[in-house]
Amino acid sequence: MLSVLGLLFSTGRRRTLTGRIYWPIRLYTALFTIWVLWAAVFSRTDTLSLTVVFLSLIFVPSFLIIGATDRADFHSPSILDWFLSLNAAVCAIYFIKNIPETATRISLLFDLRTDQFVMAGILILLTLEITRRTVGVFLTLIVLAFIFYNLYGHWIPGQLGHGFISLSHFIDINIYTTDGLFGIPVRVAATYAFLFVMFGTFLEKAKGGDFFFGLAAALSGRSIGGPAKIAVSSSALFGTMSGSPTSDVVATGSITIPMMKRLGYKPELAGGVEVAASTGGSLLPPVMGSAAFIMAEMTDVGYGEIVLAALVPALLYYLGIFIQVHLRSVALDLAPLGEDEVPTFRETMRNGWQYLIPLGGLISLLVVGYSPTMVAAGSAALVWLVSFMKADTRLGIVGTIEALSDTAIRMLAVTGACAAAGLVIGGITMTGLAAKFSFIAFTLAGDQLVFALALSALVTIILGLGMPTPSAYVLAAVLVGPTLVNDYGFQELNAHLFLLYFAVMSAMTPPVAVAAYAASAISGANPLKIAVISMRFSVVAFVVPFMFVINPLVLTPLASLSAFGICLATILACILIALASEIRWLGFLSFPIKTSMWLAAICLSVPILSWKIFGAFIGVGLMVYSYRGYRNFRYGLQG
Repeated sequence: MLSVLGLLFSTGRRRTLTGRIYWPIRLYTALFTIWVLWAAVFSRTDTLSLTVVFLSLIFVPSFLIIGATDRADFHSPSILDWFLSLNAAVCAIYFIKNIPETATRISLLFDLRTDQFVMAGILILLTLEITRRTVGVFLTLIVLAFIFYNLYGHWIPGQLGHGFISLSHFIDINIYTTDGLFGIPVRVAATYAFLFVMFGTFLEKAKGGDFFFGLAAALSGRSIGGPAKIAVSSSALFGTMSGSPTSDVVATGSITIPMMKRLGYKPELAGGVEVAASTGGSLLPPVMGSAAFIMAEMTDVGYGEIVLAALVPALLYYLGIFIQVHLRSVALDLAPLGEDEVPTFRETMRNGWQYLIPLGGLISLLVVGYSPTMVAAGSAALVWLVSFMKADTRLGIVGTIEALSDTAIRMLAVTGACAAAGLVIGGITMTGLAAKFSFIAFTLAGDQLVFALALSALVTIILGLGMPTPSAYVLAAVLVGPTLVNDYGFQELNAHLFLLYFAVMSAMTPPVAVAAYAASAISGANPLKIAVISMRFSVVAFVVPFMFVINPLVLTPLASLSAFGICLATILACILIALASEIRWLGFLSFPIKTSMWLAAICLSVPILSWKIFGAFIGVGLMVYSYRGYRNFRYGLQG
C-alpha cells in the first residue's frame, strides 16, 4: 500500500542548480519577483493580463528547477526539461503578445484560430506536467478526470450527465476567460499568496525563524514536556508565515523531532506532535496561508475579517494541543530541557527583538484596512530594513537577490496546484456539477444539519488527500460550499472557514497524510502511526469547526455579551474534549469520566441556553474532580 501511495504522491526532484545556469536562473526568478511586486501593488494591469503574464513566465524556469522524477539529475536539467522550458517560453511570448486581443475577445462568439487552439493546448499540457512534477500524480489524475468528464460527460445517463461540450468550447472557456486556468486560484497566487511568501522568505533569510524558535524555547522549554511544547510553539509561529503544513514539518521538525527523541519520546510520538502543531500553523492568523486568500476572493469577504474570524478557532486548536501535550508528558514523565539548553527570555529578546517590528507592522496594516498585497509588500520591506540592524542578518545585494529568487522558486508548487484547480473550476462551471453535487448531498443528508456538515467535512478531507491546501479548499468550496450556504442556510464566512479547516486537516489524515510522511522521514517512524497520533493531538481541531458553524457568534466574541458567553462555553467544551483525550491516568474511572466530558462538551455546543448551563455545571465539576486526580498522580510520580 505504501509503495502505491508513494507512486501517486511522488514528485519531481527539486534541483540545486550549479554551474553556468545558476546565476541566469537566480537573476530571472529575482526579476520575476520584482515584476510581481510591481504588478500586484503599483500597476493597474487588468486581472486577465496579470495572470496570463504571471503563469506564462513562471513556467519557464519551473521545468529546469524541478526534474521529471525523483531520480532526475540533482544539478543539471535534461534535454526534455530544456524542451519543455522552451515551449513555456514560446507560450509566454505568444500570450503576452496577444493580451490585447485576449482581453477584448468575446468567448464562444468566434471560433478559435488554429494558432489559438494549438498554443492553448500546449499550455494545458504544460500545466498538467508541472502539476505532476510539483504536486504528484494524484492531483494530475483528478484534473484529467474532470477534463474527461467535461468532454464525455454527455454520455453519462441520469442526474450526473450534461450537454455536449466540444474540445474547442472547453479550451475557449478554460484559456481565454478568467473562469478557468487564469481564474481565482492563479490570481491569488500572483498577488496575495506570492507577496506573503516573499514576506516569509525575507524573514527566514534574515534569520527571523531562529528568533521565533528561540522565543518558543524560552517560554516553554523548562517545563515538563518542554521539547514537545517548543515544537508546538515554534511550529505555530513558523506555520503562520509558511502556510504549508509539510514545509513547516520539514523546517521546524528537523530540530524539534531529534530533540524530543533524545529526551525519551518515541519516534512516532515526536512526529505526531510536530505534525499536529505544524498543520495548525496554516490556520493561525495573521498570515494563515494561500487558501485563506483564495477564500477572501471566492467569498468576497475582506481578508482582515477572515483573520479576525479565524483567531478564536486557531487559539482553541493550540489550546487543545498544549493541554494534551502537557498531560501526555506528565503521564510519560518526560523531562524538560536542561537549563544550559534553553535561552533566557531576556537573552532571546535582546538578540532578536527587531523581528517583532515587521510582525507588528503586518498586524497594524491589516487592522488599519490596507489591502493584503500592500500589507505583505510593506511587511517584507520592513523585514529587509530591520535586517540591517545587525551585521550577521544583513540582506545585502546577494542576500536580497537570493531572497527574491527563493520566493519565486517556493511558489512553483503553489502555482502548479492553483493552475490545476483553475482547470477544475472551469470544468465544474461549464457542466453545472456543483448544482448536481448539491442535489445529491441534500438528498443524502436531508434536513439533518449535523449530518450535512459531517458529509461536507468527509468530502473535503477526501478531496484533500495528498493535495496542497489551496487545491483541496478550492474543490470543496466549489462543490460543497453552495450546498452549505444556499441549501442549509449557514453563513458564507462560517461555511467556507469550516471547509478551509478540513482542507488543512487533510494534510494529517490517513491514509495519505503528506505532513506525516515528511515527519516520518525525520523521525524514522511509520507515517500512518504518526498520522493517527497527530489526529489524536488535534481532536479539538476536528470538532471546533462544527461549533463555530452551529454557533456563529463564536467567531465574534466581542460583538455582544451573549456572543462572549457562547465563546466561553465553546472554550470550556474544547478544554473538556482535550482533557477527555488524555485522561488515562485516572485508572478505572477514565472511561466514564471521558464519556461524561464528551457529553458535557456536546451540551455546551448546542445552541440552547439550558443545555449550555447544564453542560457548564457538569463540565466544571468534572474538571475539578480530574484536577484532584491529576494532582495525586503527579505526587505519586514525584514520590
